[in-house]
Amino acid sequence: MTQAESARFVQSLLLDLGDITDVEVVIVPPFTAIAKVMEALGASQSIKVGAQNMHWEPNGPFTGEISSALLRDLLVRYVVLGHSERRALFGETDEIVNRKVRAAHEATLRPIVCVGETLEQRDKGNVKKILSIQLRGSLKDLNEKELQETVIAYEPIWAIGTGRTATPEQAQEACAFIRDVLRVRGAAADRIRILYGGSVKPDNAAELLALPDVDGALVGGASLDPEEFAAIVEAA
Repeated sequence: MTQAESARFVQSLLLDLGDITDVEVVIVPPFTAIAKVMEALGASQSIKVGAQNMHWEPNGPFTGEISSALLRDLLVRYVVLGHSERRALFGETDEIVNRKVRAAHEATLRPIVCVGETLEQRDKGNVKKILSIQLRGSLKDLNEKELQETVIAYEPIWAIGTGRTATPEQAQEACAFIRDVLRVRGAAADRIRILYGGSVKPDNAAELLALPDVDGALVGGASLDPEEFAAIVEAA
């Protein structure tokens, strides 16, 4: 969205959300619209703002990148890291994601770390293997406090923008496995938020969000419509 489109979106979303205060809502606009979104939010505390990506260095010769320092200057609170599109289209490895995650914590930004398998990997029965590799690599060297302040988003790549959604059983199995992996790391896994992302819509949000190990949703296409997004928030 452009700056003007983003501002209109925020204004509509605030009206649609009304007095909902028991659900944490985070929106992640393009870098160019963050300042305008902050302006549109004004004094409202009902919506927090995140960024879609960042570089791991606080400064340096990285033309076209954005640093944690620049995001902090915009008062951003969250940053999405390791999204499947970044991994697939821009070659981001678990090592790169890990460097970004550690940089986010150093800057007191809260990372939302994405993990998930392709359809081919699922069909071969490698879901747990892939998730385990991604989690170990992306969260390497984080201490217990940093782990607890990291949000994990499970996004089955085959269910993103395809209209296909993981069944509640598939979503629960994957998110429960993620929590088990975190528990093995010695983290207070029950206190770590695990989101499900993959064609979440108003008509399936309630069922998905009611699952024992799903603490929230990473919403894609449906988040572009303020009414649909508000309906998902209400389902939470």
